[in-house]
Amino acid sequence: MHIKDLFSSLFTYTPDDKQTYNFNLIEDPNTKAYTDSNLGKEGNDKTKIFPSLTVNLDYLKSKYNLLINSDIIFREFVLNARGKQYNALLIFIDGMINTEIMNEFILEPLMMRNKNNLYEGSQNRVISEAVANNITVRKVKKFNLPNFISSCLIPQNAIKQVSTFEDSISGINSGNCALFVDTLNLAFDIEVKGFQQRGIEKPSNEIVIKGPHEAFVENIRTNTSLIRRFVNNENLVIENLSVGNITKTKCGVCYISGLANEDLIAEVKFRMNNLDVDSLLSAGQLEQLISDSSNLNIPQLISSERPDKAASYLLDGRVIILVNGSPYALITPGILSDFLSSPDDKNQKTLFSDFTKIIRLIAAFITLLLPGLYVAITSFHHEILPTELLFSILASRANVPFPIIFELLVLEISFELIREAGLRVPSPIGPTIGIVGALVMGQAAVSAGIVSPILIIIVAITATASFAIPDYAFGFHLRVYRFVFIFLGYLCGFLGIALGFFVYMIAMCDSKSFGVPYTIGISPLEHVKGTSYYLPPIWKREYRPGFLNSRKETKQGHISMKWKNR
Repeated sequence: MHIKDLFSSLFTYTPDDKQTYNFNLIEDPNTKAYTDSNLGKEGNDKTKIFPSLTVNLDYLKSKYNLLINSDIIFREFVLNARGKQYNALLIFIDGMINTEIMNEFILEPLMMRNKNNLYEGSQNRVISEAVANNITVRKVKKFNLPNFISSCLIPQNAIKQVSTFEDSISGINSGNCALFVDTLNLAFDIEVKGFQQRGIEKPSNEIVIKGPHEAFVENIRTNTSLIRRFVNNENLVIENLSVGNITKTKCGVCYISGLANEDLIAEVKFRMNNLDVDSLLSAGQLEQLISDSSNLNIPQLISSERPDKAASYLLDGRVIILVNGSPYALITPGILSDFLSSPDDKNQKTLFSDFTKIIRLIAAFITLLLPGLYVAITSFHHEILPTELLFSILASRANVPFPIIFELLVLEISFELIREAGLRVPSPIGPTIGIVGALVMGQAAVSAGIVSPILIIIVAITATASFAIPDYAFGFHLRVYRFVFIFLGYLCGFLGIALGFFVYMIAMCDSKSFGVPYTIGISPLEHVKGTSYYLPPIWKREYRPGFLNSRKETKQGHISMKWKNR
């Protein structure tokens, strides 16, 4: 008992309940005065912008911690408008704007004297003039300073007026600049983005033989433009949503109006609008937040870096989600056959694409079941092997002192370590890691009698099959559940694998993706148009997937190649 108390006193930390920590900073009484009286609840960005530039300046300085923030620029100057001068403030983030656009198209027109802002008087603006029956009719609009600034003084293509601090701060944080003018209770959100970004490159994870060689980038506007280049139609709708209480990450919900199911669109937007998270940094995080719950943790949203693949699903009636800062698009809903399909399938002859689909289906079963079947056969079911092969397996394992399960787990875990190391090390070293791990370590393990040669073949075939799965997330899922079937095969042989696979398929059939059965086309067994795993000839692909309930059922005519019937 004394020894236990000794170790407890040495290694156990007990916080002192009486000790408190106070990290509050001393507040500026002047700042607090106007904050409490004018802004109401402190930190409420939905507060209306004040007509006093001084109050707006003090509030924004406090909001952006100007005393310690080094990249927030407050540019005060005098604005000329119709012969009068107004105090003005321009706020932007250094490094996120284009300096040339800022100087040439914003500061120079507002500050320098020119014919647009120099003349005096109370002239009204003539906005239209018509002559009828020798009578001139003029439509006159009274002078309005905000409209005069946005329509006459700032030659910028994207400018809008905002009335709350929330809207102005959101624009500043995204790379725009905000213009505040004394006597105006609004601000101008002007687009001057100019931060560095990665150019469009080739896809690195979804490589095809026939097809475009362009991939999404981290900029959401570049990604939307890539999609619009494939879907050249005015009915393509891209709605902007913000996710994250702190980051306010911009997301784009893309669909074709008049084609996509309205219920699917509403469900996607409902899930995204009801996320209470502080931050969203990638499409992978959003995928986990809006996916249906699944006992198998199978991927239910298709993640793609290819604009052509996203556009293809978009034209089928699905909904695409883009996340600013992520080079991947999320495609909803996703079913089992989608994760075994490649963008190259539609670019090849039907015979070739169906052949590769069969190869991928075989690869999925090999990845999931082959090591477990090997363990079950060598442990329980020797009689199904030819006698010569059985003797060869027993002879190869004669010098191995470990049980088959330990031998297999060592090899499988070793290969997973090699795969992970090859991904994390610098690119020039990656192939070297694979060669050293696969050849040198494998040969050394066989020579040392730790593993048998035939098991090296089994693991190598399994690993090669896992690389044939087009979708990385689904391939990862099969690799994880492979270990479950290894233990089932070791404990109960074929019976354990059969029961495990039965439960696995029940759980998969029970899963849904945005209300769509995950195994549609397999279970339920009813025929649904456009859901076949194999592709018919291109002239027979008349129907969109029936489970989407698209507003337009067909995507081509019954006779698509009319040139043959002339």
